[in-house]
Amino acid sequence: MEKALSIVKELKEQCETPLGKLREVADAMNVEMHAGLHSEGASPMLKMLITYVQNLPTGDEKGLFYALDLGGTNIRSLRVHLGGKEKSIVRIESEKVSIPPHLMTSSSNELFDFIAAFLAKFVSSEPEQFHPPPGRQRELGFTFSFPVTQTSIVSGTLIKWTKSFKIEDLVGEDVVRELTKSMEKIGLNMRVAALVNDTVGTLARARFSNRDVIVGVIFGTGTNAAYVEHAHAIPKWNSLVPESGEMVINTEWGDFCSPHLPLTEIDQALDAESINPGEQIFEKVISGMYLGDIVRRALLKMAEEANFFGDTVPPKLAIPFILKAYEMAAMNHDSSSDLKVVENRLRDIFEIHNTSLIARKIVVELCNIVVIRAARLAAAGIFGLLKKTGRDIVKAGEQQRSVIALDGGLFEQYLKFRTCLESTLKELVGIEAAETIAIEHSQDGSGIGAALLAASHSQYLGVEDH
Repeated sequence: MEKALSIVKELKEQCETPLGKLREVADAMNVEMHAGLHSEGASPMLKMLITYVQNLPTGDEKGLFYALDLGGTNIRSLRVHLGGKEKSIVRIESEKVSIPPHLMTSSSNELFDFIAAFLAKFVSSEPEQFHPPPGRQRELGFTFSFPVTQTSIVSGTLIKWTKSFKIEDLVGEDVVRELTKSMEKIGLNMRVAALVNDTVGTLARARFSNRDVIVGVIFGTGTNAAYVEHAHAIPKWNSLVPESGEMVINTEWGDFCSPHLPLTEIDQALDAESINPGEQIFEKVISGMYLGDIVRRALLKMAEEANFFGDTVPPKLAIPFILKAYEMAAMNHDSSSDLKVVENRLRDIFEIHNTSLIARKIVVELCNIVVIRAARLAAAGIFGLLKKTGRDIVKAGEQQRSVIALDGGLFEQYLKFRTCLESTLKELVGIEAAETIAIEHSQDGSGIGAALLAASHSQYLGVEDH
């Protein structure tokens, strides 16, 4: 037990995130943000992608808009009826379908023909009073959660596939054009009005009902942040300054790294054995996909070096990613006097039986160490964004308010992560500025957010009876 406690103590020390260190992380991120906005490739870590979203929703949008969400093994379509300032979102209908596995590795034509047919079936249930008049097209927000180089609000070329997809003939092609071809093939009267990613959608979803929203962040399986930037602060933007004077920037901050990040041997091993060594380091210490595996690796080390679970090492402890973040949260939140939830999870996930109360307490402490580091670093990232936009301080005579919209399973389901993130952000900005900053939950950016961006980028804006 003494050896096990010394492993935990060492891990705790290596994961420490004092305020000074968090400020250094935020400052390092700020430097990379400036570089990424200056010119393409100037920051090796932060892409700072121009999204071409110049008009965020105002809450005045009216009409019927569609959304298509493609980001994993399912596709989802939504029909969103907007009623303007008075009625806001009147009605939302949605439908979901699994993508047959063979289509994920087939051809661009086959995938998009399947998607177009699914969309057409969904459109066929549209109430008659919402059918577009002659000469009008339905408008769609398309959430495509794979790396793309955007060239306008309605075009983007696929850089590479991630997750389970591998359709070679689509790499380097414009995904909007391919979807449009498939829709035209079957006579579906619809145009893509906005190509977006889920983080930008999170920002848009919250902005629709709150004009003070300036940042959207996702803490889920992965993590990313988007924020509203002044157009004149983007040297690499060489087109006309948007009428709004603003542009939404997609930071792709999961790839951030800095010597100031408190990384341990466990983090280095996890990274080395991952499918993308040396990449997405920030994501690997703060997002839902990895937190459970950091805990698992620490438990394995204790089992091997300190006989923590007896003389033999439980075989299941050696299985990567077997411990999910939501299971870790359940153990972390266990308030029973005998830590029954921890006991049950260790038994059900790792087949570890007959654990002592002291061992279960140490498991809870491990979860604590890992999630507190993640939440405090996440807060440092948000603080970096606030610093970049000058919203980390209160300016005399100004009544500015800054709202950060957050979404994702980790933020929603892991209470300790959420509360620690919020309290750390308050520590970083100080009492006075904390009064001007708020965090709110923005649900379904990839669905509703995409439909709202289709509305705010509609080709019929200003036309009556839209």
